[in-house]
Amino acid sequence: MSKLRVGLLFGGRSGEHEVSIVSAQAIRRALTSEGNKDNYEVVPFYVQKDGIWQSTEVSEQVLEKGKPLSVPDAAANREGLWQFPAAAAAVDVWFPIIHGPNGEDGTIQGLLTLMQVPFVGSGVLGSAVGMDKLAMKTAFAKAGLAQVKYVAVSRSDVWSNPCVFPKLCDRIEEAVGYPCFIKPANLGSSVGISKARSRSELEKALDMAAGYDRRLIVEAGVIARELECAVLGNDQLQASTVGEITYQSEFYDYETKYTDGKANLHIPAQVSPEVVQQIQEMAIIAVEAVDGAGLARVDFFYVEATGEILINEINTLPGFTALSMYPQLWAASGIPFAELVHRLIQIALERHGSTKA
Repeated sequence: MSKLRVGLLFGGRSGEHEVSIVSAQAIRRALTSEGNKDNYEVVPFYVQKDGIWQSTEVSEQVLEKGKPLSVPDAAANREGLWQFPAAAAAVDVWFPIIHGPNGEDGTIQGLLTLMQVPFVGSGVLGSAVGMDKLAMKTAFAKAGLAQVKYVAVSRSDVWSNPCVFPKLCDRIEEAVGYPCFIKPANLGSSVGISKARSRSELEKALDMAAGYDRRLIVEAGVIARELECAVLGNDQLQASTVGEITYQSEFYDYETKYTDGKANLHIPAQVSPEVVQQIQEMAIIAVEAVDGAGLARVDFFYVEATGEILINEINTLPGFTALSMYPQLWAASGIPFAELVHRLIQIALERHGSTKA
């Protein structure tokens, strides 16, 4: 029996480029492990920070070294942006693991859809809605999922004249108060996020976030435990056991998330069976609300003082590093890493078969 050629797509044009490489390394190890090596052939495709796709030979070198290629400061050759390595035509199923913008926001998914080849994860709609925090929250609200108070903000409001900006801050203070969190709407891994406890901190945080995105969100801070649930499947979704993240920093920022020892994962979370069941049910509703598929990690706030469970966000292409919650949740639920990767590929093939005209 011939092996299925898996196009492992990683790197990309986002601030999570390095994390993508680490995720790709872990997935390749899983696909070449004892249980999978007879079924799959890994064909790596590395996308440089300037958007150029590299050959499989260069991509292998990046995976081996675990470090991104340096690219010239000058703008990339536009012709090169549209040239795919010859090996791309022979891929049977794609496994995109490009985190952040230009990777999990529907752009790569649109390209792979045009290629008419199966790929792991959500399609264009699920990826785009899952990436944009404002669109995501709108979908969650329609699905009846409880959330923290928030205010939508545009870059033009922040970088406006001196008369408009103070009124914006007044509106935010009245709607969500302090402390609050200021986030770019379309960045993952806590990039560009700040916590504000005063007007001066709010002003600085808004200005910084506007440098990342033209759409921003300001959320009310809550005293709560941070719980997460992994979801797997297409039409028949499964929810994993529930995990908890604890940390000493102000919030779960990029450094805390990807530095060993900065955060602690507790799997399973020490909460009641009723809380676990409610989070699992809400996680599945969240995936359906954004039209997600394949895989997702859904994050929650559990306010013990009141018993409230508030949905925070969904990640439709969660990390696959050794520190990542998604594979660890499934390992604790009885699906080890190598089998999880195998299942994701089979789910992608199943989804492609059901959506073909």
